[in-house]
Amino acid sequence: MKIDTIRHSISHIMAQAVKDIFRDVKFAIGPTIENGFYYDFGLSQTLTPEDLPKIEKRMRELIKQNIKFEKKLVSKTEASKLFKNQPFKLELIKDLKTKRATIYKSGGFTDLCAGPHVKSSKEINHEAFKLIKIAGAYWQGDEKNLMLQRIYGVAFETRNELDTYLKQIEEAEKRDHRVLGQRLDLFSIDEEVGPGLILWHPKGAMLRQTIEDFWIKEHLANGYEIIRSPHVGRIKLWQTSGHTNFYKENMFGPMEVEGDKYLIKPMNCPFHMKIYKTQTRSYRDLPLRWAELGTVYRYERSGVLHGLVRVRGFTQDDAHIICTPEQLSDEVMRAVKFGIKLLKDFGFKEYGIYLATRPKDFVGTAKNWDKAIETLKFVLNKLKLKYQIDEGGGVFYGPKIDIKIKDSLGREWQCTTVQFDFNLPERFDLVYIDDKGKKQRPYMVHRALLGSLERFVGVLLEHHAGALPLWLSPVQIYVIPVGSRHEKYAHQIGNDLIEKGFRIKIKDENETVSKKIREGEMQKIPYMLVVGDAEQKAKSVRVRTREKGDIGMKKMDKFIKELK
Repeated sequence: MKIDTIRHSISHIMAQAVKDIFRDVKFAIGPTIENGFYYDFGLSQTLTPEDLPKIEKRMRELIKQNIKFEKKLVSKTEASKLFKNQPFKLELIKDLKTKRATIYKSGGFTDLCAGPHVKSSKEINHEAFKLIKIAGAYWQGDEKNLMLQRIYGVAFETRNELDTYLKQIEEAEKRDHRVLGQRLDLFSIDEEVGPGLILWHPKGAMLRQTIEDFWIKEHLANGYEIIRSPHVGRIKLWQTSGHTNFYKENMFGPMEVEGDKYLIKPMNCPFHMKIYKTQTRSYRDLPLRWAELGTVYRYERSGVLHGLVRVRGFTQDDAHIICTPEQLSDEVMRAVKFGIKLLKDFGFKEYGIYLATRPKDFVGTAKNWDKAIETLKFVLNKLKLKYQIDEGGGVFYGPKIDIKIKDSLGREWQCTTVQFDFNLPERFDLVYIDDKGKKQRPYMVHRALLGSLERFVGVLLEHHAGALPLWLSPVQIYVIPVGSRHEKYAHQIGNDLIEKGFRIKIKDENETVSKKIREGEMQKIPYMLVVGDAEQKAKSVRVRTREKGDIGMKKMDKFIKELK
């Protein structure tokens, strides 16, 4: 794509600008990313946000000079001489698997780079980029290495595209679930507890419970059975599943109990396999649809942790469908339809669908993979769903369908995934008895519809900007007495609402009505009921909604009917 080439070229322009301003600089890497680019620098001084406008100004001056980007192939020896004062480049040269190195010269800056780049800076719109932030980044992503300073930028072909994107970012910052979580008193993260571990406050816990109750009700209605599994298991279990080989770096270290080693679970799957093996299974027992809201723990590096959406402890809405080959397409179809329905129930109407195919390293036979991929294609076509092929994007144990929801800002978030698993049925030697009395290996589909509940809540908060639908709001109604003489009536109304199943709070603090209303608006409470002399006499309430403000007086029975 041309825009990627432009972004890559701008990262080199930025590197030259940094060199011109700060002189003593060591260069690491400067790739393109979604919507922009970054470059990592080793500097003797710490960059500040005030430095960004200076760097931008110099970049625009350089772009206007019509700088040519010149490609050259040199020997590794020649490249090492060229970058003799650049330790990060020398390390990259040493790791090159080719005999020659590609370099690009642009004005007063030369970089070790495979390209591609624009022919000259006149192809870059000097008004269509912006430097947006500075961050720390370990060299080659390894926390044992030196911490570098990373400058992020965004770039587009036109100024209008840039302005649109910056407005979107501004709106996204307002919707940041970390800010909303604190403002609405939903959750917190405490350093003494540990990074990436969520403390759910009463309102946040109520939100989660509402989601979980709905999830269980919907799964029972869709033919699933709920199972539970422990948080730890003997290391032998994880050796059987293969996690100690292929997933070790993402797992927390072992605990020793009575001379035996245990590992905290990164996934629920092995426990489900063990439940299957507790008895002989017949083809008549299949399909089995087993679902679990299982909390798992994975070691994520501190640099990638981010609020609720990247954590170390989270609850997956896991399920495993174990079936015969003949049942496979129907079960996949059920799972995909169920996933889309759930997402719509939470207010997500747009999504992208991806079919991820066989990666380079995989388990199982190519024949089984091809059959599985054809099944997934058949399901998507049968449901008339538009999808993209994610070539080689499948996990090592099977192909998958990924559904990425689009939030109100058009951002994609991975939630639903429906995956084949050729690995675990083999490792745990799962079998069923067919109609001829012979042992057969069942097919297994691993699926998560909401994904991680923590991540889903984060996405949900940002999508709705904290103004959750009535059914999800932890506190649905404030009841506000005008004065102390109206408190008894307010409590009568509150008790009636509680009996009808609503989550309410009576605001009988010694504060003004206007202050209580302002608090309700800040807390994004869907309804506020103000009761004074007139309302008490008419056995009514004055209703204020989150969207429209004061909508007038209503009889209680009518108001409850509308809420229902």
